[in-house]
Amino acid sequence: MTTVTKLAVTGMTCGHCVSAVTNELKGVPDVQDVSVELHAGDTSLVRVISKLPLAEAPLRDAVDEAGYDVTDVEVLENAVAAESAAQAPARQANRSLPIISS
Repeated sequence: MTTVTKLAVTGMTCGHCVSAVTNELKGVPDVQDVSVELHAGDTSLVRVISKLPLAEAPLRDAVDEAGYDVTDVEVLENAVAAESAAQAPARQANRSLPIISS
């Protein structure tokens, strides 16, 4: 099972900011990967990948150590299955056969 913890982070404006947050979060035990969707001057989306759900406090502390603020946290357990289920209707629509009139 894969868990994705989404963090809404304010204050990041550049690649250096992304690097600082990524490096701090990768230092948290059990974090497997980190990706950042930078929205300079707005709220950026940080995804933290782990096998099991992570405690919120160490993630907030890591972002704080990098110099930024977490404004929201969302945890998606069994994220791969949830994402796959959410995309299923679109995949099914793409598989529909065209109607051919004679």
